[in-house]
Amino acid sequence: MTATAPGRPSWKRILVFVAGFVAMAVALWVLIAVVIPTTQNLPCSGVQFRAPVKAQPSADVVPPIGGAGGFAGHVRSLFNRGAPVVYCRDFADPFVLRTGSSYYAYSTNTESDHVPVLTSGGLFGTARRADALPKLPAWSGPGYVWAPALLARPGGYVLYYTTLDKSTGRECISYALATEPRGPFVDHTSGPLICPSGGGAIDPNPFVDATGTAYLLWKSYDGFTGIMGQPLAADGRSLVGTAQPMLKADQPWELGIVEAPTMLSAPDGRFYLFYSGNDWNTANYAISYAVCNSPLGPCVKPRQTPWLTSSPTAQGPGSPSVFSDAHGATWLALHSWVGNKVGYPQGARNLFVVRFAIVNGAPVLT
Repeated sequence: MTATAPGRPSWKRILVFVAGFVAMAVALWVLIAVVIPTTQNLPCSGVQFRAPVKAQPSADVVPPIGGAGGFAGHVRSLFNRGAPVVYCRDFADPFVLRTGSSYYAYSTNTESDHVPVLTSGGLFGTARRADALPKLPAWSGPGYVWAPALLARPGGYVLYYTTLDKSTGRECISYALATEPRGPFVDHTSGPLICPSGGGAIDPNPFVDATGTAYLLWKSYDGFTGIMGQPLAADGRSLVGTAQPMLKADQPWELGIVEAPTMLSAPDGRFYLFYSGNDWNTANYAISYAVCNSPLGPCVKPRQTPWLTSSPTAQGPGSPSVFSDAHGATWLALHSWVGNKVGYPQGARNLFVVRFAIVNGAPVLT
């Protein structure tokens, strides 16, 4: 047996020390990556939305946006059974893009990011958050970037977003380009894509029909106040044809506001235009829909009341965005206040997704 030199630890003691250090590091990571985010998700537990619901609930899994998959996602789901929460933090005016089995979620600006983007994946399925648009064009100002939406084009992606034209003070729509969905997107424009001289334009959202023709929908308040639509050029960088008025506020619950359009082409051959109405900063904000004969209308509102509204657990749902999962199921991404904490700074517009289907000519949650 070889004697151990005085004052020098044996290899066994070193191994025990290293193992203990690794165990402490793993425990700390679990606390940071799992326990803390789960605690932050607790205010969103059990959230339900008021809308027509099918009798048979679906057993589909929520798409893994924002790290819903993997070990960390499983732990979080234990605290959120039945809730369609994806990101229980401020993530307003969401847009979800799916490419294959990957999902990307984009939102209105925060204090740190112009266009925050969540990507699923990462260690144990946790989310990564980054700025998809790190730099604004010279004509735009920070702090006024909202309602982003993406369009996939050959060779890359087009990011449409609302921002402020510093020279005129008008709210306008611009676009930026990138080769990857997470960016970084670059806006090379010298001025806005859409910026009516008599008012403004916000909430751009692209739609592609069965023929591959792309359209851009947005909310205008330039003479006609409401939702407009217009075909896009093949590369998505310019508009062609003539802008068409599609929807205006003509119901009492809308309080003179219709905005945040998003469109679905249904198997019945019709087009369903979802939108928000009323004041976004109140519990009266809600989502409804119109049925259209083409991507540019004409559109008719089948309901005299909103389709998806506040409940005791969720207030002011709005800014819908249609997307499909890898299995062909249809979802709406939306934001909502929770726990009756409506408005800033006490509340946050959290990101949710809800599955729906068109049944007998009307959307219903499943």
